[in-house]
Parts: sequence; structure tokens; C-alpha cells
Amino acid sequence: MLHKKKRYTFGPVPSRRLGRSLGVDVVPFKTCTYDCIYCQLGRTTVKTMDRKTYVPVRDVLREMGETLQQVSRPDYITLSGSGEPTLHSRIGDIISGIKDMSDVPVAVLTNGSLLWIDEVCRAISGADLIIPSLDAGSEETFLRVNRPHSSIRFQEMVEGLSAVRNDCRGAVWLEVFITGGVTDGEDELSKIKALADRIGPERIQLNTAVRTPAEQYVKPVGTERLQEISRFFGPHCEVIASDTGIHDQSEFISTGEDVLDLLRRRPCSVEDISAGLGIHRNEAVKYVQELADKKLIRVEERCGKRLYSVH
Repeated sequence: MLHKKKRYTFGPVPSRRLGRSLGVDVVPFKTCTYDCIYCQLGRTTVKTMDRKTYVPVRDVLREMGETLQQVSRPDYITLSGSGEPTLHSRIGDIISGIKDMSDVPVAVLTNGSLLWIDEVCRAISGADLIIPSLDAGSEETFLRVNRPHSSIRFQEMVEGLSAVRNDCRGAVWLEVFITGGVTDGEDELSKIKALADRIGPERIQLNTAVRTPAEQYVKPVGTERLQEISRFFGPHCEVIASDTGIHDQSEFISTGEDVLDLLRRRPCSVEDISAGLGIHRNEAVKYVQELADKKLIRVEERCGKRLYSVH
């Protein structure tokens, strides 16, 4: 099944937390305020605080309108993609434009680094769901795990998370990424929990390194330990570090088979898969991850490039 090449939209793709998610990509690949050690997309290539119109709003909305006519109704339209979406200076216009053309709920997946800026907080307040991240309970751990832009201060970031919880019209779910040997100890978890209690999200979602991380030394936390941590955080906390069920939906299987067929012929990078099948890079990432989770493909580093092939 070949797809018409999209520049700004991808999917619907399977999402561990949002079901069938129609993605919107509004910044260039790996343009971000952080360089997180666990990022499944690899290391940040452009670490910046520069907010600007990275892609034309009119073109994004036009493609979104076309895509909505071509696909079955998604569970969410999700601004996420290749970097930090709040770096787009007109993200508020993109959100309102999408809501003008569709009643599908709009979600924003953000690292939360810019929410202390009033303009950013206001811009995304019209979303139905905001999912920011909190991966550390202290400045020292924040610098170690998220490796933020030098202009971002830990306490300001935390204040921003509290602000968006108060100002957002929709729900706020807080994602907490647990890194083995770094943030899974009692002291750090207690600090993160104290901050999460202060922020007061509707849900807390625990994640860990189920994907290939940016740094090889990043270790996942086991399911049993994650469940213990979830109980420690309280009744509004859940573990999302699992793909069980979502990839079994029939609409996702055909594309996964297309990727598998391509990899049977030759090893490919994500970029090769995207070009070969005419799908968005982020969509290729999703299907590669699905096949890797099922242990149908392997990954290797060759000449500084990550390649996927069939076992």
C-alpha cells in the first residue's frame, strides 16, 4: 500500500496513549529545545529557543484538510512530530485552524520547556489535550537527562507546567520518563512526585526506554518496577510503556508489511523507507518501531547511520 507523500501530516499512526493519532509536524527534524538522552529520534541536531514560522500555516492547514478527507476518523489530531512543536510561533493559529475544520480532538505533545513564556502558554491553551513532560525532580538531573538549551532554567520550566495546567481549556496529562539508574531511585522519584502533585494534572503517565534511545547507555525500567512507581504516584498514574493491542489493528498491518517487504530486499534507514514508500518520516519511524518491538527486524549502526534489516 503506497501513500501519497505528505509534508506536514502523517498517519493515522498507532499511539500508545492516543489510539489512532493523525500527526502534524510543524518544525524541521530534530529542531528542539532539549537533547534528551532517551529520545527515540536520536540526538538533537538544532538545539534552539528561536520561535518562528518554520512551516507555512496555510500549507499545513490545506494538507490537513485534504488528509482528513482521505483517512478514516482518527481519535486525535496530534501536534508532535520531529521536534518541539511550541517552537512554531503560530502554533495557536494551527490549532484554531484545525478546530475550525474538524471536531476531532486536538492534542499537543510537548516537552514543556517553553510553557513559562506567556505567549506559548496562551497559544496552546485552545487544545483539547496537552501532554507535557517532566523527567527530573532537580536541576542537576534535568541537565543530565534533558540536556536543555542554555537559556532554559529548571524552576522556570516547572512553573510553566503549573501555568498551563491552570490556563488550558482542555485536559493536561503529564508524561514522566523513567530512566534506569538515573531517575528510578527513591530520592529522585520523591522529588518528581512532589512537583507532579504541585502541577496537578488529570493523569500522570509513566514511560521508559522501549525504543532505541539517543544514547546507548540509557537503560529501560522493568514493568514490575514501573507498576511500583505508578502506585507510589497515586491513583491518577498509569504505565504507558507498552504497545500491547494497538498495533494489531488491521489498518496498521498493511503498512507494516510494506516496510517489512522493503527491508527484506535491502537494509534501509528511516529516510530510505520514507522515500521508498512515499510516507512521512515520522510514519516510517512508527512502523519501524512496531516491527522492532515484534523482533521482526534488527537495527545496526553503519558508518554513523542507523539501518534496519530483516533478521
